[in-house]
Amino acid sequence: MNTTDKILDTLEQLYPDAAPALRFRSPYELLVAVILSAQCTDERVNKVTAELFREYNTPEKMLTLSQEELEKYIYSCGFYHNKAAHILSASRDILEKFAGEVPSTLEELRTLAGVGRKTANVVYAVAFGGDAIAVDTHVFRVANRLGLASGKTPEKVEEGLCAAIPKERWSRAHHLLIFHGRRVCHSQRPDCEHCAVAPMCAYYSGTEKQ
Repeated sequence: MNTTDKILDTLEQLYPDAAPALRFRSPYELLVAVILSAQCTDERVNKVTAELFREYNTPEKMLTLSQEELEKYIYSCGFYHNKAAHILSASRDILEKFAGEVPSTLEELRTLAGVGRKTANVVYAVAFGGDAIAVDTHVFRVANRLGLASGKTPEKVEEGLCAAIPKERWSRAHHLLIFHGRRVCHSQRPDCEHCAVAPMCAYYSGTEKQ
């Protein structure tokens, strides 16, 4: 068994409950939640969407809001001007180009206004069961530290992870790396002393040599 598989197997034992933290009931709700989650905590997004989705949980209903009205709902998520514009633009695309249904392929998801690579990967993997690795800040940090992939951009890290990890494990690996980043491999002070994968970690090996 190679190091990558050993790391993933260890993380699987540590985090059998690893799953999306965003709350959603449809691919559209997930899409909106992921757009809102950029540089915002999932906890905050869930509070915002609990209220927003009571009335506006489809593209048709969302587009009854003006941008200013939507901004009032999502203000606390930060970057609310851009996020509101993206949500409304994507909603319009879904209605006009995809008959009101969120598209289920990566290629089509990436054509939606305001939907970048990470958002498309999350929706594709979580809502539609596709094989994809979305690289957020946790995945980016943990992948580089562990040595699973190296890169200075999310795209490079995604490319490295996809090369190192069997395709059938991509989506699961995404959640495992996020959980490890939140609970152990913190941004400022990684808890290497209590990390179960430290013996296999490139960052830990490097710090040990210093």
